[in-house]
Amino acid sequence: MYPVWLRSGKNVIYVYMDGDEKKMETYDAVGENNFNPDSYHGNHTKQHATWSPYDNNGGTVMAVAGEDYVICAADTRMSTGYSIMTRQYTKVDEMSPKTLMASAGFMADAATLKKLLKGRCDQYQFANNKPIGCVAFAQMLSNTLYMRRFFPYYAFNIVAGLDAEGKGAVFTYDAVGSYERTNYSCQGSGQQLIMPVLDNQLKTVSPLVLPAVSSATPLSEEEAIDLIKDCFATAGERDIYTGDAVELFVMNKDGIRKETMPLKTD
Repeated sequence: MYPVWLRSGKNVIYVYMDGDEKKMETYDAVGENNFNPDSYHGNHTKQHATWSPYDNNGGTVMAVAGEDYVICAADTRMSTGYSIMTRQYTKVDEMSPKTLMASAGFMADAATLKKLLKGRCDQYQFANNKPIGCVAFAQMLSNTLYMRRFFPYYAFNIVAGLDAEGKGAVFTYDAVGSYERTNYSCQGSGQQLIMPVLDNQLKTVSPLVLPAVSSATPLSEEEAIDLIKDCFATAGERDIYTGDAVELFVMNKDGIRKETMPLKTD
């Protein structure tokens, strides 16, 4: 059956049918014109499609925790490659009255993960007659991601909320469930642009240093809001996957309020 590849010494011969006529083409298999049949893209070879179960839809999410507040923010652009799929996609979800979750990466995986977690939050509330707390939710997310470590959700998550003492808490994750509690974090396509700014403005004394010093962000709520807006405006100047608008969810003892600031749309 044609077409076929034949090797003859240092040459590779390609035999194919052109109508009723059999034709041959010879290629140098070594030297300057090194030939690999698998890389030949002529009209006679079958093209092998490459497919991946994952995509990266870009976007940036971040959170900052204070003594009595926490702010979780994300841009609203969702992209694939060089195409913008939507300019109004919310990446932050309220998982319980004291817990927010923001995700960047593959938005289909993020939506599936949040749907699963919301179901488990409902189960927790039914079994315990109270909403799940921020710290317990953070552990549940870690367990959920770890169970899928061999085929992970391609989502990079931040959990933000108020702990049992009313203090702001931020938990940052990798794709397979490793996490830590910190006072600020950033995930997504703008992470490399924003994290140096946060380190410079918010980095506090190590908890291993004695006497112990509060690790909470040394900014007031309004100052933290201004810093987050500046970070997103800066990232939008260089990161094509961050833009259109930034949504800020501010949580304190009075509840949750939402603020929106427009970003560049080009």
